[in-house]
Amino acid sequence: MAVTGAKSGGKPTVGMVSLGCDKNRVDTENVLASLEAAGYDVVQNASEADVLMVNTCAFITPAIRESIDTVLELAAEKASRKNVKLMVLGCFTERFARETAADLPEVDAFVGINCYHRIAEITDAVRVGTAEKIYIEKTFTPYKRERVLTTPAHYAYLKIADGCDNFCTYCTIPYIRGRYRSYPIEELVAEAERLKAEGVKELILVAQDTTRYGKDLYGEYSLKRLLAELLKIGFWKIRIMYAYPELVDDGLIETIAREKGIAKYIDIPLQHVSDGVLKRMNRHTDGDEVRRLISRIEAVGADIAIRSTFIVGFPGESEKDFTELEEFIKEGRITYAGFFAYSREAGTPAYKMTPRVLYKERKRREKTLSRAQCAVVEAAHAKYLGKEVEVVYEGIDYAKNKFYGRTERNAPEIDTKVYFTSDFPLDVGEIYKVKITKTGFNLFGETVAEADNG
Repeated sequence: MAVTGAKSGGKPTVGMVSLGCDKNRVDTENVLASLEAAGYDVVQNASEADVLMVNTCAFITPAIRESIDTVLELAAEKASRKNVKLMVLGCFTERFARETAADLPEVDAFVGINCYHRIAEITDAVRVGTAEKIYIEKTFTPYKRERVLTTPAHYAYLKIADGCDNFCTYCTIPYIRGRYRSYPIEELVAEAERLKAEGVKELILVAQDTTRYGKDLYGEYSLKRLLAELLKIGFWKIRIMYAYPELVDDGLIETIAREKGIAKYIDIPLQHVSDGVLKRMNRHTDGDEVRRLISRIEAVGADIAIRSTFIVGFPGESEKDFTELEEFIKEGRITYAGFFAYSREAGTPAYKMTPRVLYKERKRREKTLSRAQCAVVEAAHAKYLGKEVEVVYEGIDYAKNKFYGRTERNAPEIDTKVYFTSDFPLDVGEIYKVKITKTGFNLFGETVAEADNG
């Protein structure tokens, strides 16, 4: 099994598998940096690791299954060699460690999110056999936010806050991660400056709710203030993810439209447009407010790509509710979207809600919207035919025999790509001008100019 890291140099070795979201990835990078600072080498192959770790996700049932499967795979690797230890970190630990520890004797220690400031100490104890089985603390303790990047060198995530205060009825995050807590601006700026010095060109802001940033620390919403400081560092682009609709104000929209250093892109998890469904979800907007927000974004005329996510099959979602959402998607006002069949999670208010939509019907609705969104994407891409766009080059697709990359209107891993040819050598992470010669679900073109990184 491949794990995150670099070639060992003879010190005690640790290998990490990181699951789940980009916010979890940042935690992984912090943990690896702490271990490196304590004298560990981080390795890529499980067969080279003295200590195996998995940073788990437990947001919804499929993620829980993936976490358990990964733990069992690493347990098999541990059993094949002597003196190897296995540690389970993250959300699964917070949610399930106490009830599953006895069933997973292969795990030497479960480490909760609020114990990362002690990760080196705990890992040392695991290695010598003096560790406790479970480490979970209620209170978050700040720690030095160094990073071992696990993304390609040209982009990185900056987690600006943790936890959540929104308490959507379907969501486990507030119970796993706790209440919303922002990281101070000066710490985030210092972290961003280090990332820029390491060669990062694209900084992607993440939190469970980026638009709530700063309210707990400064008494007011401070995302625009943070952006103003980050813009001074000189990234190619700063990308904003997870902006909750009720807090996307005109000032933020205008900042995205005006600032060259901010990607013309915003991720807004809308989840639905039916008033009844939104109310049962404990979302803080209704369908009309959602539509007005999109109109405000469209009105600035900056071709800002809107990315969103939607849940289908939520308890009580009628055929009428679903049809309203389907018609909204077909309008084509959401550039990119992900659709998820509702996952019933114990401990959330929605768990007991009725009437429930059958699993087969939830999956049908998910597929229906995915097909509709594919048509929307193809239509939205048509306007780029014959135009030149800036593309960050990220790799080669050997099946297509083309290079590929992204424009500022595509986030890594979740959105579409630009496939292109070139008559001159390319460097991964550099920015190139590409003329679009064919459109579809992805864009296709050819380079017309060498890198221009601003």
